[in-house]
Amino acid sequence: MSERMQIVFMQTRIARLASEKWNLPIGKIGAIFKKYDVFGYIEKGFGIFHCEGDEAVFYDVNDYLTRKGFGDNDKA
Repeated sequence: MSERMQIVFMQTRIARLASEKWNLPIGKIGAIFKKYDVFGYIEKGFGIFHCEGDEAVFYDVNDYLTRKGFGDNDKA
């Protein structure tokens, strides 16, 4: 599998995990990830992220979102 496909699969897994953790529909997660460029963040960090489990990547993404100003109001 190409690196590009691996990145897309990781982005999808993390979006699904966020949907489960935050109890939000996947469409809302997609909008949040787009607004805060989470997909780009995952792509840029893939070199490190591919060595970690999805939970660790999710928590890193969550920290990234917090630094970008993401909060509970964004989840509503």
